[in-house]
Amino acid sequence: MPDITRREFARLAGLAGGAAASQAWAPFAIAQGAAKVVIVGGGAGGATVAHYLKKDAPQLDVTLIEANPIYSTSFFSNLYIGGFRSLESLSHSYVGLKRLGVTVVHDVATDVDSARKTVKTKGGRTYHYDRLVLSPGIDIKYDSVPGYSREASRVMPHAYTTSAYGKRQLKRQLQAMRDGGTVVLAAPNNPYRCPPGPYERACMIAHFLKTRKPKSKLIILDPKKAFSKQAVFTEAFEKHYKGIVELNLTTDIDDFALASVDAKAREIVTKAGKKVKADVANIIPQQRAGEIAAKAGATEGDWCPINPENFASKKVKDVYVLGDASIAAEMPKSAFSANSQAKVVAGDIVADLAKKDRFPPRYRNTCWSLLAPDDDVKVGANYTPKDGKLDPSGSFVSQKGEAADVRKQNYQESIAWYSSITGDMFARVSAPAPAGEQKKAG
Repeated sequence: MPDITRREFARLAGLAGGAAASQAWAPFAIAQGAAKVVIVGGGAGGATVAHYLKKDAPQLDVTLIEANPIYSTSFFSNLYIGGFRSLESLSHSYVGLKRLGVTVVHDVATDVDSARKTVKTKGGRTYHYDRLVLSPGIDIKYDSVPGYSREASRVMPHAYTTSAYGKRQLKRQLQAMRDGGTVVLAAPNNPYRCPPGPYERACMIAHFLKTRKPKSKLIILDPKKAFSKQAVFTEAFEKHYKGIVELNLTTDIDDFALASVDAKAREIVTKAGKKVKADVANIIPQQRAGEIAAKAGATEGDWCPINPENFASKKVKDVYVLGDASIAAEMPKSAFSANSQAKVVAGDIVADLAKKDRFPPRYRNTCWSLLAPDDDVKVGANYTPKDGKLDPSGSFVSQKGEAADVRKQNYQESIAWYSSITGDMFARVSAPAPAGEQKKAG
């Protein structure tokens, strides 16, 4: 399996000439104790900002507030559902960031006072900041599906956040289901975290059924008319999972958005009138920016408008919003995106505090999706600010009918990328996952 070197990872992430990570700042550029940066959210965005701020400006007082002492990545969690990864292989600690000197606080940020520049936590502490970075990820809009709720999600898990509970619950339900049962996956409408995510999950569930419950089927209910990488996903449904996957896309006649769900009866009804009795139901509702972003006054509707030059909030001074919570228009909500944005944010903060020139921002995204063993597809692009938006260029997407060695290489590349990005996020020397985690299935 080829590994991604640090230089190659930097190239893939679009750092060359674009972010502060491409040039270390002089240690004396910022006076000791002169500035405090508070970061809320310790995922692909927030953890990366903390890493690069402390690496490039060790004198900065950097505090990362994250509820979970062990972070379970949403990206690659579908491979756990399919049997290609263990849940433990998706779990990461904050030891590396602590060693760098980042103050890691495991608590929930509950309020932001932008006038006093303070963040309050559930534990009763108050943290002062000169710059605030919000990377809270998503909150689930339970009320976007009639009949769905936080309580209902225990029976019909969405498994779409960083909580390990939902992922484990969905996997256990699949394992316990009778052979010949029906699984329902209800996809959300745009925008949402990881556009190809529900369809990679569909492939992973279908792979599980094919290898463990071959008499079962998967029904996909989709409120959209089209979705990311649709051509290669539908090709995979036909090639690998014929007779297992039933895809229901919304048309001008039929609307497969959910009209209601009944968790007790395990029944789903669509606006087109389709009724399905599910043995296992994976309901993925609409989403919004994490609640703390609204508390900070950074939201406009469900999401946070930002300046594409540096991901500074358009609503609140000295506040940055990145990752899934932001409105990045054409740039998808993904871990790769958040990691790329984080380096620009870190660079902008250091340049501002050190009174240095800023580098022209450049962003990049790539999303890999596993369809079946050694059959992986990808989509991506570069992004640069233009006319107040992020303008994509150099776009690419996997095509139908690609050679098996191309798809296998994509998978190997994705495994190496996961190792590299988590190492980059959590400030540790990355290493490939054990071989058993890469190939195990079923």
